[in-house]
Amino acid sequence: MANIKSAKKRILVTEKKAARNKAIRSKVKTAIKKVDAAIAANDKAAATTALQAAIGELNRATSKGVYHKNTSSRKISRLTKAVNKIA
Repeated sequence: MANIKSAKKRILVTEKKAARNKAIRSKVKTAIKKVDAAIAANDKAAATTALQAAIGELNRATSKGVYHKNTSSRKISRLTKAVNKIA
């Protein structure tokens, strides 16, 4: 454990930010899983609505600095491509 006051504060701040980032990442993963489930069920309407929700979550995570913009763009692109493949 740190002895210096500023180091103790950094530990607390880091824990708080890590928890926030973890919660945001979890939301994104859940949204992506919903899209994947709709794709697996071959349900175009559900997949489209789930995709819109997932894109919103990814954009929110990117604006908060949790994901790099290229990472979220790649994830959005792959999800969109998969949804568009559904007949």
